[in-house]
This record gives sequence, C-alpha cells and structure tokens, in this order.
Amino acid sequence: MTIKRYDVAPTPWLRLLITLLLLSGLSAPSFGAEDSYVPQIEYLRVASDDKLTVREALVSDSWQTLEEKSPNFGYIRDTVWLRFPVSHPATINLLEVRYSQLDKVTFHLLENGRIARHVEAGDHVPFEQRPILHRHFLFPFEQSIASEYQILLEVRTEGAMQIPVRLWNAQAFFEHSSTEDQMHALYYGILITVIFFNLFIFAALREPVYLLYVLSTLGYLLLIGSLNGSTFQFLWPDSPALQNQIMLLAVPFSLFFTLVFSRAFLKLEHTGPVLNRLVLFMISLNAVVGLMTFFLDYSTGSRLTVALAIPSCLLLTVLGPVQWWKGNPQASYYTVAWAALTLGSAITAANKYGLLPNNFVTTYGMQIGSALEAILLTLALAARIYQERQDKVDAREAELNALAARRSAELKLMDHALHNPLTGLPNRGSLEMMLNDLMLRSPKRRYGVAVIHLNNLQSVTKTLGHRNSDRILALASKHYNAVARELPGALPIEQSDQRSFYLASLDPQTFAFVVDADATGHVPRAILKALEGIRYPIDYLGMQIPLDPALGVAIFPEHGTDANTLIRRAVIAEGSESARERGIAYYKSKKDSYSADRLTLVSELRHALNTNELALFMQPKQSLKTGRIVGIEVLIRWPGRATPIRADEIVSLAEQTGLIKPLTRWVIEQSLELRSHLLERGWPLNISINISPNNLREPDFPIFVQRLMNSYHSHQGSIIFEVTETSMMQDPGNSLRALNSLSATGIPVSIDDFGSGYSSLSYIKQLPASEVKIDRSLVTELNTEAEDRVIVQTTIDMCHSLGYQVVAEGVEDEVTANLLRDMGCDMIQGYLLTPPLPFDEMMDWLDKNHQQPDQRKLG
Repeated sequence: MTIKRYDVAPTPWLRLLITLLLLSGLSAPSFGAEDSYVPQIEYLRVASDDKLTVREALVSDSWQTLEEKSPNFGYIRDTVWLRFPVSHPATINLLEVRYSQLDKVTFHLLENGRIARHVEAGDHVPFEQRPILHRHFLFPFEQSIASEYQILLEVRTEGAMQIPVRLWNAQAFFEHSSTEDQMHALYYGILITVIFFNLFIFAALREPVYLLYVLSTLGYLLLIGSLNGSTFQFLWPDSPALQNQIMLLAVPFSLFFTLVFSRAFLKLEHTGPVLNRLVLFMISLNAVVGLMTFFLDYSTGSRLTVALAIPSCLLLTVLGPVQWWKGNPQASYYTVAWAALTLGSAITAANKYGLLPNNFVTTYGMQIGSALEAILLTLALAARIYQERQDKVDAREAELNALAARRSAELKLMDHALHNPLTGLPNRGSLEMMLNDLMLRSPKRRYGVAVIHLNNLQSVTKTLGHRNSDRILALASKHYNAVARELPGALPIEQSDQRSFYLASLDPQTFAFVVDADATGHVPRAILKALEGIRYPIDYLGMQIPLDPALGVAIFPEHGTDANTLIRRAVIAEGSESARERGIAYYKSKKDSYSADRLTLVSELRHALNTNELALFMQPKQSLKTGRIVGIEVLIRWPGRATPIRADEIVSLAEQTGLIKPLTRWVIEQSLELRSHLLERGWPLNISINISPNNLREPDFPIFVQRLMNSYHSHQGSIIFEVTETSMMQDPGNSLRALNSLSATGIPVSIDDFGSGYSSLSYIKQLPASEVKIDRSLVTELNTEAEDRVIVQTTIDMCHSLGYQVVAEGVEDEVTANLLRDMGCDMIQGYLLTPPLPFDEMMDWLDKNHQQPDQRKLG
C-alpha cells in the first residue's frame, strides 16, 4: 500500500498560517506507514430506515471506493458503512476515529471473513463505556500473521457525518496523542491566560468592553473544547445529553458575545450607524437561535448554528476593514485578529458541510484562528488603552498650549504678588507658604521664625526723604539677607538657579527669616555674631545710618503650629521690653497681651475691678529685736475666679494692657480703708503697697497720691510704697524723679526684691528709700548655703551703713529666723509667721495674744 503523508494545499496564505502554527507549537508530526496510515476505504450509504446486518452490508453491490483520504459526507441522515483492510499485522493494532461528535459507531473486526470482534461506542452513551477512555473513538484489536483482517464500521449521527479514520501502532499513537494533548494544553493555556488577563483589567478599570471580551473568549474556549471532546471527557463524562446541548449552544453563545464586544470595541453606535443596526440584528438572531437549541433536535440545531456562524463571522470580518477605512484607530488590530478567526471558522464550517476535505488545517482551523485572534485582540485592547491615554495626553497638551500665554501672565502676577516690589524679597505670603510646607513635611523638627523690625526707619525717612529711605531699605535687605544666609541652620525661603532668598519682607520696615532651631541653638556665638551684623549701621553715601533693629523669635511647635501664629508671636516678642533692651527676645505666652485667652482675661480683670471682685490679703512683718508685729504688706488676690491666677500674673497683665493705673489706684484706696479698720481695732500698723514701674512713669501719679493722702491725715507716713530693684533700673531717671516727688509728700519708699536684679550702689544711694527687702531667693537656703549667708550678711551691713532698715522675705523656719537675728536683720516676713490672709482672718490671727500692740510679742 502507498505510504501517504499528512499534507496541505500549497497556497501562500496557507503556508503562512502553517508557519505561525508551527511557531506556536501547534504542529502535527508525521509518522511512517509502519506506525500509522490512512487505509484505502470503501463506503456504503444506506437510508436511515434500512437496517442491514453485517452480512447484508458485506454482500451489497453498492459499495463505492472513497476518492478522498477521509470520509466527509456533511449533514446527512443516512447510515454509513466503511470497510478497509488492515495491513502490517506485526505493528498495527489500533483504529482511531478522530471526530468525537458521532452518535453511534459500531466496530467490527473481520478475520478471514468472520467477525472476530464487535464493539459499540458514541457520544450518546456515557464516556466510560468507550473501549479506551480518550476524546477520540479508539478501537484496539490484535492480528495474527497467518490471517487476513478487515475492519467494518457502521456510523449513525444527527450531526455532520465525517469519519476521519487512521490505523495506528498503539504505542506510536499514545506518543503522538501526548504531543497533541500538549498542543491543546498550549492552546487552552493561551485562551485561559487571555481570559484572566482581561478579567483583571476589567476588575481594575471597570470597563464593560473587557468583560465582553472575556465572555467572547470563554465561548470560543467552550466551543473548541466541545468540538474535540475535551469537555465531555473532563467536565461531564456521565452526561452525553449535556455534552450535545453544550455543543449546540457554544456557537451562538460565542458569536453573541463576540458581536456585542465588537460593537462596543469599535464604538459602532457613534462611528457606523448602519453597521451598528446590522450587528444588533445578528446579535438578536444569535440570541434567538441559542434559545431554539433547547427545543430543536440535534441535527436541525447543528445545521442552524453552523449556518448562522458563517454570516456572523463574515460580518465580523467586514466590520474591521470598513471601520479601518473610516479612520477608526481601533480597527487595524481588530481587522487582522478577526480575519484570522473568521478564516479559521469558515474553513471549519465548510469542512462540516463537506465542502473541504479533512486535513490538519480544516480540522483545527477554528483553534488556530481563535488562538491568533485572542492574542491579537489582547494587543488591540492594550493598544486601545494606550490610544485612549494618548488622546487624553494630546488633549491635555493642547489645553496646556492654549493656556500657556495666560499661565505666563499669571506667573508674572504671582511673582509680583509673592515678592516685595521695592526689595524683591519674598513677601509674607511666600513666607507663610514656605513655613506651612516645612511644618507639614517635617512636623517633628523645631523651627525658629525671627522677625527684624527697624525702629528708626521712620526717623530716617523724615530726615532723608522717601527716595533715600527706599534705597537704604534695599541696601538693608541685601545686608540682612547675607547675614541670615551665613547663620548656621538658616533655611532658604525661596531658592532657584538664579537667586536664593533667606529673608522675607513682612512690611516696609519689618523682615523675617527662618532657621532650624536645634542647629542654630548649638552655636550661640553665631547668634551673637548675626545679632551684631544686623545691628550694624547701613553705609549710605558715606553716612552710617542706624536703623535700630530689634529681633523677636517664635519657635515651632512650642509657640505655634501654623505660619500665621508663629509670625504674629515673633512680632509680639520683637515689640517686648526685652527686645528693646537687649535687641532680641523670645516669645513668652505669659507676656502676650494679644492672645485670645489674655484678651478674655483682660476683659474679666476689667470687670472684676469695676465690680470690686478683687481683694487684698495681708501678710505681717515682725521685728526681730522686739518680736512685735510692726507692719503689714497688702497683696492682690482674685478670690471669685474659677481658675486661680497668681498675683504677679495679675500685675503683669495689668501692666501690658494699661489696667495697672486703675488697679494701683484701687489698691491704694483699699489699703487706706484697711488701715482705718486696723486703727479701729487698735492696730496702728504700717501698710506696704507694691508699685509698678509703669505707675512711676505716670505724670499725674504723685499728684494723685498727694491728694489722696490729704484726705487721710491719720495715715501720713504709715503707707509705704515698695518698688522692685529691677523695675527702677528700666528707667532710672524717671523713677528717681517720681520717687523723690512721692517722698516729698511723706510717702516712705522700700526697695523690694533686693539682690534679684542689677543696680549700682551709687544709684541706690540716691533713692529716697528707708527700707530694703532682701529677695527670698537669698533667704530660702540661708541655713545650708554658706555663699548665701555671706551675701545676706554683706547686704545687711551695707544697708545699715546707708541708713536703711532691712526686711528678709520668704522666712519659713525658726533656724533661718535665728540666723537673720544674729546677722542683725531688722524684720522678717514669710510663712513662719503666716501666709497672706484676708482682713478678718488676719484680725483673728493678731488678736490671739489679747494684748495691746505696743505691749504684746509673738511667742
């Protein structure tokens, strides 16, 4: 017998298709005649109603020789008998029927004209009843060299009557089958990968077109699996009816979703209204046919679905070129992809109708086309994503180009809005943006905001004029920017390739810069050097122009957590007394009279003063020589307040807000009333009142005191004004004049908190004081600190030599009192006697001894 190879027609497109197939691993190896061959077949067609026995079929005179290599009769209802001899008895022992959609296949092995073996199989019986569990029909047999063998097949089916047979050596077949299974696995792997890839994209983008493509590819996967019998073998081997139903439904299912996908992918609703209506019609038709498969017999349903597949595939093929010609950018990939699938599907459909013979390409045309289609359409979807993003980018670029001129103008306006027009420095807006960004990016670091205020600029402007003042201001800004840049830890407010600014302009006479507080704090000498550089006069036209700058500093996050608060508090620090005295000051919340809490407190203090809610507590002074109570100091208290506030805080708040004037006058008036009550109770004691340095700067204060004392003649010389050493040194000249004026009216003066500040002995000597009160900081540890004892002893001796009496404050134990007595101290005051008490309790405390004040002593 002639050895025949598995060849295909040598057309150019077919050569290309087979080349792609070989590259993808879907090639089919050839085998020699000793391993397998296609026999020379004779066939007999019998009407389905005629029932022939084997003997009747063999003796029939209607047998015909098959011209093709493989029987393919298309959709017929006849029963087909095939017979062919078996050669090579030593090697051939297996018959393969490669088409798995045959309803009933009866295998007869004839040995020397007698039936030696009889086997029935088909896809209408459970899969496990096949002689060999394989997706194709396999019939094993054995041969003897001494006998002649012939195979007779009886085939009945309602579908396509194609019976591709081949005789095999069993071992060679399973080796070939293993390779073929790997090819199918590769094909299934491609489709499954495409399905999951696009499913993930759908999950990420939520675009329906990807889900439609997943369902379309799933339909083709189900269709190919049903055609080659894989679904029957692995998914529902016990349900041949389900296998047949799935086989009928797979074609309309896959085409339905393919058409829906194509319509969405090519956007036919907008790009091709006529094609869109045609596609909708085919979608509806496939849906109807899909439903009809549940009610039609297998033969009719199979014919109908295959008949509908051809125009559907042709329509899908036409869509691409038409849309491509119209300029649809998505149509190029689509055209190539669906051309491959449509060609493969058309070849398979034509093969089913018997128009094409059975060979590798006609048998696996749909698999080849769908694999290429799946890969190409996946690339098309990726290109679609790219194109959509590219369109967005192009649209954005066009928009940016359209806005370029306006943006340029806006940038210039922004530059002017963020910089001072005179100095070119960043303005307050730039500084706030930089600070907020800095605090947002590094919230755990500490930053310092320093404000420089030029106190003498207005005087310079009045002297030299605005034009010269502007030039001086420009020179000063450059100088301060250079000083700030050299400061360790300085941070640029604005930096570019052309310029770097470390200084910002808040207003015409105020600048600011920012530093890393930790870095700058480690180099105090650098701070002093920078302070000297800032204070240095500006050289202008040979003149040294002093601008008298003062610095205020606020720290993030201690003093504020936003730029506006930090700048505001740095300005408050710059305007403080400390900044005027030393040139630099740090923000202190206790001295901030502009905070919301302080403003509320000021309002409450003013109300308390007007409604007489404040009170005076009294603390006695005892003579160490006689043990008698010789005087009382009155101390301000705010007893009705829910949150207690110390006396020094009340005084500080009053000094900062201007309430110190009415507060001091109220204290003096109340003290005079209290002394009147003391006299009524038989206690002619002196009363000491603390006076603020602000009161000494009031021009009418001595006159007010003189008029008030004239109304209380019995208290002349018994009201003592206490003034702290530090407060007098803030304005020595005015303080001395005010104290001399008070002394002339008969008001004794006491120097309070002596030793806590700085003063010169020559200045102290000029004061009209009669008493000095040693600060509690020198008294508290007198019994343990030898240095304090030396200082206190020296102070007592010096004050006695100048004619002052000495009072020690803060005495809390008998040991300290005895030491002070031995040192020659005149009086003591402190918790050893009693804490400050209201008037009634102080009276009770004084009346405990039941003696007249000039006769009783504390014991």
